[in-house]
Amino acid sequence: MSGRPEILFPLFADLETLSGVGAKTAQNFEKMDITKPRDLLFALPNSGVTWQRIKSIQGVVPPANIIIEITVGNHLPPRSRGRPYRVEVSDGDTVFQLVFFHPRIDYLQKILPTGQKRLIAGKLEHFDSIAQIVHPEQVLRLEDDGDLPAFEPVYPLTAGVSKKLMIKAVQGAISLTVPLEEWIDKALINKENWPNWRDAISAAHTPKSDTDLLPTTAGRARLAYDELFAHQITLALARRKERSVKGRASVATGVHQSKVLSALPYTPTGAQARAVAEISDDMARPVRMMRMLQGDVGAGKTYVALMALLVAVESGGQGVMMAPTEILARQHYAGLQPLCEAAGVVLEMLTGRDNGREREAKLQALKAGNIHILVGTHAVFQKDVFYHDLRLAIIDEQHRFGVEQRAELAAKGPMADVLVMTATPIPRSLSLAQFGDMDISILDEKPPGRKPIKTAMVSTGRISEVVDHLRGALAAGRQAYWVCPLVEESEVVDKTAAQERFKHLRASLGDDVVGLVHGRMEAAEKDAVMARFKAGDLKVLVATTVIEVGVDVPNATIMVIERAESFGLAQLHQLRGRVGRGAAQSTCLLMYQAPLSKTATRRLEIMRETEDGFVIAEEDLAMRGAGDLIGTAQSGLPKFRVADLESQAGLMEIAQTDARKLLHDDPKLESERGKAVRVLLWLMEQEKSIRLISVG
Repeated sequence: MSGRPEILFPLFADLETLSGVGAKTAQNFEKMDITKPRDLLFALPNSGVTWQRIKSIQGVVPPANIIIEITVGNHLPPRSRGRPYRVEVSDGDTVFQLVFFHPRIDYLQKILPTGQKRLIAGKLEHFDSIAQIVHPEQVLRLEDDGDLPAFEPVYPLTAGVSKKLMIKAVQGAISLTVPLEEWIDKALINKENWPNWRDAISAAHTPKSDTDLLPTTAGRARLAYDELFAHQITLALARRKERSVKGRASVATGVHQSKVLSALPYTPTGAQARAVAEISDDMARPVRMMRMLQGDVGAGKTYVALMALLVAVESGGQGVMMAPTEILARQHYAGLQPLCEAAGVVLEMLTGRDNGREREAKLQALKAGNIHILVGTHAVFQKDVFYHDLRLAIIDEQHRFGVEQRAELAAKGPMADVLVMTATPIPRSLSLAQFGDMDISILDEKPPGRKPIKTAMVSTGRISEVVDHLRGALAAGRQAYWVCPLVEESEVVDKTAAQERFKHLRASLGDDVVGLVHGRMEAAEKDAVMARFKAGDLKVLVATTVIEVGVDVPNATIMVIERAESFGLAQLHQLRGRVGRGAAQSTCLLMYQAPLSKTATRRLEIMRETEDGFVIAEEDLAMRGAGDLIGTAQSGLPKFRVADLESQAGLMEIAQTDARKLLHDDPKLESERGKAVRVLLWLMEQEKSIRLISVG
């Protein structure tokens, strides 16, 4: 099936094929991302209005949405320009007014002739002690009573698209739907008691009460599942294409790994052992690995990465690990160096700073296979860098790199396995939506001996106490971070600048013990300050969030975050994770400026309650929503019209399992259900996945 199935043609026609929609209206609809009848089907109402049918307005407490039978009285034209036009009406007990601004008078006289009975629907209000309805929603003859629903859906609208027009257009689009073959697994439909697709669309647009608008109602849940399922089929097809690239089996012998294990000062956690096993199994297969390693702050990803790199080395190949910054690359290098030495493996580092003869010598050794593991920045995949036999590429902090860079790196070893790592815990529903084409390993245990970090909230008014506390800790040989939100004083934003805080702390604690790093500094300058802090020459590091990811100074036991209420949860969690890396007790002080908003209070309280990054990520998702959480622009996160990732995470998991199973059983989607799924993919505008089906 090469093109869109004929059964869907009417839904993909121009909007102007719908009655009441002209060229101008179609342009207005476009502002809402609605360009064809199909889009109207998925533009669901987001709330509703309950209409109260009453005989008399006596005893009704305004404001109230009412439907009432009235007799039309006098028309009262305005006495001066700009005043409203009024019509007196009576319900038999009480006289009140209908109010119209800028009306067409001939039209009003036609629909509201004096002495006649009419049905009115509108919002009853009091103004100057007179009961009135401004611009009634409906004015109907008594015989048209059936046209008024007791509950009316409310749609998102835009200028030029009225409620009436929206409802009419939606009904027009629904009338174009026809029964479609079922694409959802029969057992799931029965278990969830879901309606068929056409009935689900119809029900979603004709709610009978507020509860019908909940994502959990059968119709809406089914439509959400359709969307998630189509997305997961697309990811599963993309994953299959990735894996159709032939891989190479890299089998561990344990020669080097066993030496690393005996040199370790600790026993790996269960989560680390499990992740190493999952990665080793993948690498031993002749298909290409695409795996993501998610670890909470301090969960020990470096050890897992090294064991994976050693699988590549033990099978006769090479491994490379790429970090987003030079600071991180140097840190990985420093952490891996003693273990590689113990294992008898050659480790080298390559960054943008390498040049001349030294760089040339490294490139020659790499090409000859004399370097087993290379660590570095994006310099590791520049055009003149050639590997002897690259088996594994590891990318740290995956979200900082684009897909193109991932591809360039993989091209250095056309069959190389790929492992991406992130220290940002991602809620399960989001990782399935975003990285559903990868397999995921999770490190959710802290290495033994890590003490919990004490977290406290302190208002900015108590800054002098904080500085005194710091003075005592420095005297005891400790080091501290002090994080500020901005680089320089900004009149607009009342936040203490890093430079100002740096001067203040130097004056209080001594010139030679306080250092400063911020985003505007040259990389070399920044590295030099970080190196002095790491070596212990500097006791306090004042910083903007450049220290967020991966910096490791075990002797730093205090983290002060100034104006903590202006940071997101994930960021606060990352920053706190910079301390608590040694054996000593660590503290994190969240300094806030009162008064705090409700949301900010909740955020800081969550930080106080838990150190579990996955719990924090789920809370962050619930508080901020999916788009904000990843920054939708760079996230590659799909836009769902019906599905809600916060409340329907469970459906996403079912959709992923179902999609993978279906493609395993019916790789070319040729069965009855497979053909129905093709229709779903067209309906959900997943044309690119249709092209992938033949790659079976």
